[in-house]
Amino acid sequence: MPSPAQPGDRHETDYDRRRLRQWLAGEAKADGVSRRRLLTLLAAAATATAVGSALGNPENASAAETAVGVADRTILKPLPPEWFIERGTNAETRWEALRGTGHHTPNELFFVRNHTATPVLDATDWRLRLWGSGLRGTPGEDRPVEFGYDDLRALPSVTRTAFVECAGNGRSFYTTQQGETVTGTAWTLGAIGVARWRGVRLSDVLRRAGLSYHAVDVQPRGLDAEYVSGGESLGRVRRPLPLAKALDDVLLAYEMNGERLPHDHGYPVRLVVPSWIGIASIKWVGDIEVSAQPLFSPWNTTFYRLFGPAHPEGGSAPLTRQTIKSAFELASGATFAAGRRYVLHGRSWSGAGAIARVEVSADGGAAWRPARLHDHPRADTWTRWSLDWRPDTPGATHLLARATDTAGRTQPDLAVPNTQGYLFNAVVRHPVSVV
Repeated sequence: MPSPAQPGDRHETDYDRRRLRQWLAGEAKADGVSRRRLLTLLAAAATATAVGSALGNPENASAAETAVGVADRTILKPLPPEWFIERGTNAETRWEALRGTGHHTPNELFFVRNHTATPVLDATDWRLRLWGSGLRGTPGEDRPVEFGYDDLRALPSVTRTAFVECAGNGRSFYTTQQGETVTGTAWTLGAIGVARWRGVRLSDVLRRAGLSYHAVDVQPRGLDAEYVSGGESLGRVRRPLPLAKALDDVLLAYEMNGERLPHDHGYPVRLVVPSWIGIASIKWVGDIEVSAQPLFSPWNTTFYRLFGPAHPEGGSAPLTRQTIKSAFELASGATFAAGRRYVLHGRSWSGAGAIARVEVSADGGAAWRPARLHDHPRADTWTRWSLDWRPDTPGATHLLARATDTAGRTQPDLAVPNTQGYLFNAVVRHPVSVV
């Protein structure tokens, strides 16, 4: 069964409809988005009865996961095969490599999601430019407000633990467990990491730049290379945030787990948008448009919406928060000896709240037992858990973990399909052998 709607889903759908109507009335900006595309979204919004959340245009989503024309070496840090599965311009963390690493994912083990290639930037030359009609006395890009790297570090800092997770994490299970044909990178569950981020509140920077009462949207843009899809350059990766979220908990981060932000993870400065899909946490941020008009880009129109029979014909509302998942700190196909005692370890997380409980089945779902939680449940991060297990019967079986969050969502047996395979939230069947 589909999981219950997330709190705020109706608000997000209404927000999307209002923004699209404002565009039709000439009160919004659409950079790099065709009029036909926006009209299609507007028509879909008029008939939609439920919010969706994810990326995808049926024709373009696979391109959204594959960079075109980039150098062979798109990731700078070492990617030993015992830690990572390389997936084109991306690198997925192996869950067995996380065993015993603590609550925070070590920087060297953190997954990498790149649209193109990791740029090597110099903090001494870097500037963050804020511009747009949403700043007082700054009607356009010709009179921006700039902050240097040292300027940001001189501002009051905050430290926040939060996960960053690709919207397509778990995509491969739509095919392997549900028989659905989807497009895009075949992530298993390793496109997530939790870090202790240090930086400056985006709200502080916006206010210092002269935030106007008329501001409605902010749009950060990265400094990586322009992204090419279907032979067309869509420009640098950028995606609007509603002002309410930008002023809430968003961070301009310059440190990760007590170290300078690594190049592959956004050096010198990146956004961290807690609980939202990873595309919102723009890496290598170079400028932020602050607008008194609603903003649209390919990353909240063509990309990062749900498509398919279960969703509106023109696509769902843009994806915001992540869904709920669980994973074992264990290799797929691991072997256990019958009659011996083991402790199974794993982690569960949700974009809608903290993890309230986790249940584990060691017999393919026939029986469930509650797992021990090892972290005080908190929003925006995962909760580690464990369960004692003594396998008795030799043969192949599946381990299953099922989480429930404080918003009342429980992982379902089946995820509602979408053509791009986004937001897989069903219980994953983890294969093991008992000998």
